[in-house]
Amino acid sequence: MSNQAGIPARLAAVELLSGVLDNKEALETSLQVSKNFNSLTDSDRAFAHLLIKSCLRHLGEIDRAIELFLKKPIPAKASMVRHILRIGATQLIVLKTAQHAAVDTSVRLAKGTRLAGFTGLINAVLRRISELDNLKKAEAARYNTPGWLFESWEKEYGFESAKDIAVAHLTEPALDLTARKAPNDLAKKLNATLLPTQSVRLDSASNVTAIDGFRDGGWWVQDAAAALPARLLPTPSGKRVYDLCAAPGGKTAQLVSAGAKVTAVDRSDKRLEIMRHNLTRLGMTIELHCTDVLSWQPKKLADAVLLDAPCSATGTIRRHPDITLLKSLADVRRLAKLQSELINAAANLVRPGGHLIYAVCSLQPEECQRVVNKFLLTNKQFKRDPVTPQEIDAVSEFITPAGDLRTLPSHWKAWGGLDGFFAARIKRSPLP
Repeated sequence: MSNQAGIPARLAAVELLSGVLDNKEALETSLQVSKNFNSLTDSDRAFAHLLIKSCLRHLGEIDRAIELFLKKPIPAKASMVRHILRIGATQLIVLKTAQHAAVDTSVRLAKGTRLAGFTGLINAVLRRISELDNLKKAEAARYNTPGWLFESWEKEYGFESAKDIAVAHLTEPALDLTARKAPNDLAKKLNATLLPTQSVRLDSASNVTAIDGFRDGGWWVQDAAAALPARLLPTPSGKRVYDLCAAPGGKTAQLVSAGAKVTAVDRSDKRLEIMRHNLTRLGMTIELHCTDVLSWQPKKLADAVLLDAPCSATGTIRRHPDITLLKSLADVRRLAKLQSELINAAANLVRPGGHLIYAVCSLQPEECQRVVNKFLLTNKQFKRDPVTPQEIDAVSEFITPAGDLRTLPSHWKAWGGLDGFFAARIKRSPLP
C-alpha cells in the first residue's frame, strides 16, 4: 500500500473516531452511515477498520503519549487535529507502522484544509512518539480502561483478574461459529479449532459470507460465551420456549436446533428484520412478535423462558471497544432497574415447574447476580437451579459458587479468550 493509497483509509478512520468521541455514536452506527468508509476499496476498508478498532482499544495509552509532547493544549475548534494525532499514534504504538509512513500521511491529512497550520505540530509530536519505549502490556491496559470500570472489576473479581480482563480487551477476538450439527466435522472442514464447549473458532475472516457453509445454513456467528445460556434449559426438545429480547437470533437458532417450539419476542422491528433474515438462511421458521416484553401477554405459559436482557455490554468490549467510551456508571444503574422489571415480567410467563434463564453480556455485578438475588428475595415461588460443569462440557471455571454461569474475557487464554457473560437458571415451584 502506497502512502497515497492509504490516505482515504486514514481519513475515514479519523472521521469514524470523531463520530464515536465527538458525537457519542456507537462505532457500528458510524460504520453504517460513513460515506467515506463505505466508498473505500475492500482492502482500504479493512485497513480503516483496523485503525479505528486499534485506536479505541488503546486510546488511553495513545492519549497519554500525545500529552507528553504537547507544549500547549489543542484548541477546542481543532479537535480533528487530536484525532489525526490519535490515528497517527495508533500506527506507531500499536500497529508498528514505519515512522515515515505514519508521520507523513498524518501531515498530509491536515494539509490543504483549515488544519494546515497544525502540520508542524503533528509532525513534531508523532516523531517524538515514535521514539517512545512501549509501556508494559498490563500497565497500558490499565490506562485504556476508564477508572470507574476498572475499579468495579477490581472490587468484584480482584486486582489480578481486573488487570487480566483489561489486557484481554487489547486483542482482536477470533470469529466463533455455532454449528447446526456436528461441530467437529465443521471444525475439520474449515481447518478451525473446536473449543471445549463445541463452538468452532476461526482465527479471522474478512468476509463471513464467503466461509464454507454460509449459504446452506450450516452455522451462524456467535461468540463461544453467548452460546452457553441457551444450553442451560433442561431437555428443550418439544418444549414451549419464549425467547425474550431475542434479536439477532443466535440463541433462538440454538433452541430450534435442539427441538424446542420457540416464540421470539423483541421490541425492535429493525432487529427483528435482521433476525428474520438470519433464520431464513438457516431454514428456520418460528413465531415472531415485535412488542415490549413488559407488556406482552401470550395465551399460554411457557415451559421455559430465556431472557437475554439489554445491558451495558461490558462483557463484549474486546469486540466493541467503543463501549468503554460510551457507557457510564449511570447507564449501568439505569439498565439494572430495567433488568429487574424485565425479569419480573419474564417470570410471569413461566408455568409452574418451568425454568427461567436470565442472561446478560455484562461484567457488572449490578446487572448480573444482584438482579437475580433481588428477584429471588421477592419471588419465593422461584429458586436458583444451579448449573453444573457437566452441562457445559465440564468447564468448571465458568461456574460461580452460587451455581451461576460467569465467563470473563480473561478466561481461556490458551484459546484466545471469550466474551464476558452471566446467566442464572431459576426454577418455578411446581403446583402442590
